[in-house]
Amino acid sequence: MLDFNTNHKALVLTAFSVFVVLSFGVAILPASQMEKYEALPEQEDLTDQEFEGLRVYIGEGCVACHTQQVRNIEMDQVWGKRPSIPEDYHFSKKRMDVWRQSASLLGSERTGPDLTDIGKRQPSESWQLLHLYNPRAVVKESVMPSFPWLFKEVDSNRVKESDAVVAVPSQFLNDKSKKIVASEDALQLVAYLKSLKQPKMPENSEPEFIPFSKKKKEGGDQTADASSGLDGKDLFSSTCASCHQASGEGVPGAFPSLVGSDIVNTDDAEQMIRIILEGYNELEDYGPMPGFADQLSDAEIAAIMTYERSSWGNDAPEVKEEDVKKVRADLENATNP
Repeated sequence: MLDFNTNHKALVLTAFSVFVVLSFGVAILPASQMEKYEALPEQEDLTDQEFEGLRVYIGEGCVACHTQQVRNIEMDQVWGKRPSIPEDYHFSKKRMDVWRQSASLLGSERTGPDLTDIGKRQPSESWQLLHLYNPRAVVKESVMPSFPWLFKEVDSNRVKESDAVVAVPSQFLNDKSKKIVASEDALQLVAYLKSLKQPKMPENSEPEFIPFSKKKKEGGDQTADASSGLDGKDLFSSTCASCHQASGEGVPGAFPSLVGSDIVNTDDAEQMIRIILEGYNELEDYGPMPGFADQLSDAEIAAIMTYERSSWGNDAPEVKEEDVKKVRADLENATNP
């Protein structure tokens, strides 16, 4: 029996041996196993700006409250199109430094929502910046801390054209005569968040979620619209409500209201379709809206618009998938004549 009280050499050698074994089991072996996985075809390495945003993400402690892993159980389906697989964590070609490979930020807690696919769920840079400045400005019940040190208060007459001005509602401003400008760290962090998108897998190879019950899986969604099989309200909630709010009233000074909007209520839906496809940045004192052409199908856009045009007192005709398809084709023809 070793007596560590008197045999200090044995104590040191034992402690060193335990350190080597744990280092091999916790770090070296998992890293070597990950090397056998190849990146998915559509998986892209981080740009320099996104990579610096990763450093900010780690430095600000975001990893403490957010995961980046979609488990294969049905309750996780809200966070991604499919469960996460080892290939999703293929090592980037960039390293954090000499000693560290780029981090695979699985996380272990969901005080905040999972961020695996946040770049697709919330592609709006203006929303992301406002959310960082004061989360309660867009989500009243949020418990996320604010990050005001990532922003600067600037006199209105000193704002540069190159500055990223954040559309902040007046009630969240300490000095209403000043503008809030995002720092380089804030822009890098948002660039990293927007890069978080689940890459597509080869056809017919995606893993499936384990349903809560066989009956639920077979029964399907009973609230889906009969004409398209899509539920406009659910799609609006998951895609649009973070900015325009579940009430459709938006956030004054940041995101416009859809209630009683002339664009929403007009009989000719072409302008509204174009805005959803291309985005919009022509409302003074409001944040720009990103385009959703690459994220929503024609049928999904039609279902969302039909819900918006018939809710909150709005009264406009239904939008059909063919209407969206026509406008999309016109835009593509104009871009590539």
